[in-house]
Amino acid sequence: MSLDVRALATAARAAQREIAALDAAARSALLRAMAGRIEDEADTILAANAADLAEAGSGGATAALLDRLRLDPARLAAVADGVRAVAALPDPVGQRTRSETRPNGLVVERVRLPLGLIAMIYEARPNVTADAAALCLRAGNAAILRGGRESRRSNAALAAALRGALRDAGLPEAAITTIDDPAHEHVLTLLQLTDLVDLAIPRGGERLIRFVAEHARVPVIKHYQGVCHLYVDRAADLDLALRLLIDGKTTRPAVCNALETLLVHRDVARAFLPLAGVALQACGVELRGCEETRALVPAARAATEADYAAEFLDLILAIRVVDDLEQALAHIRAHGSDHTEVIASADAAACEQFVAALRSAVVMVNASSRFSDGGELGLGAEIGISTTRLHAYGPMGAESLTIERFVVRGSGQVRHPPQP
Repeated sequence: MSLDVRALATAARAAQREIAALDAAARSALLRAMAGRIEDEADTILAANAADLAEAGSGGATAALLDRLRLDPARLAAVADGVRAVAALPDPVGQRTRSETRPNGLVVERVRLPLGLIAMIYEARPNVTADAAALCLRAGNAAILRGGRESRRSNAALAAALRGALRDAGLPEAAITTIDDPAHEHVLTLLQLTDLVDLAIPRGGERLIRFVAEHARVPVIKHYQGVCHLYVDRAADLDLALRLLIDGKTTRPAVCNALETLLVHRDVARAFLPLAGVALQACGVELRGCEETRALVPAARAATEADYAAEFLDLILAIRVVDDLEQALAHIRAHGSDHTEVIASADAAACEQFVAALRSAVVMVNASSRFSDGGELGLGAEIGISTTRLHAYGPMGAESLTIERFVVRGSGQVRHPPQP
């Protein structure tokens, strides 16, 4: 029997009204119960993940994909902690963001309300199942989740735990709906449901995101790539810069906030690059650099222009020596993806110029690119990182899953009074 995606979305839409009607305390309690369910069912979830990993590994999955797919006790505990962090966030629903009184006495307020039904289409990362569900519910939304084929068992086990908490609370399980059949036709159907789905968020590789963006009739928030740069300025503390480099490139290279390109001011290249080369190679990083880089780091291969635009998602780093801050900015504008950029510098004016000159979603000053993450930036968790300049830009938390509307309070005012 074929899957009826419209029926699933209709049920999820109806369930959303019950979630939106809950008060902040009830939604918090629900999320805490979900975190507890994840912990209680950890063995089942990890066993499902082990089966996914085994199948993906035998199918020739890349190391980067396997890393994104993998859950272990520590990562699963972090997933539960992330749900609790979302539960502890201020509830955005009903939040009054602005109020003013017009000359005619009208009180004009801007008030947040849920978007409605959020479709999340993602690959590999089973933690997205919990993060997306928690953030949607925190903001009074329902979620319809379609994970990748490679993580189907993990996603199903996590979703079952989350729906158990809904069931225990007497709430409709359809508030967290999953599309378990990986057939593309179901995604295409979902993306056409303009009367039911309020927003689609793809999270995965560039191919998936382009597929969703090109076929959707519903609004889409996306980010194609995370080509993140570290610029080491002439006034940088080189020890600090080295810490940012190693953390940003080597701690988890397969994630979108990992560094892909290093730009070094010519004045400090001779002092910095040999040290950086040794440290990076000790971590197993393959280096690809410009001619000046290769003169200072002989182990580096020659970089191509394609390397400077690449999201490697691996232990590979492109390096370029630049004349000054302006050349660094020009390089980032030409090759960046508007995700995250980092400057290492003790020169406050240079830092402010770097911040002002770039329009990337996140700009870091003397801090690692790895902080470009909703949890690290105080959002509890993230449903994704938007590089689409719409109502949300950068890491998206619960507030980004609401919209502002106008509430106008009057005392009988009319715009066109009756003429005598």
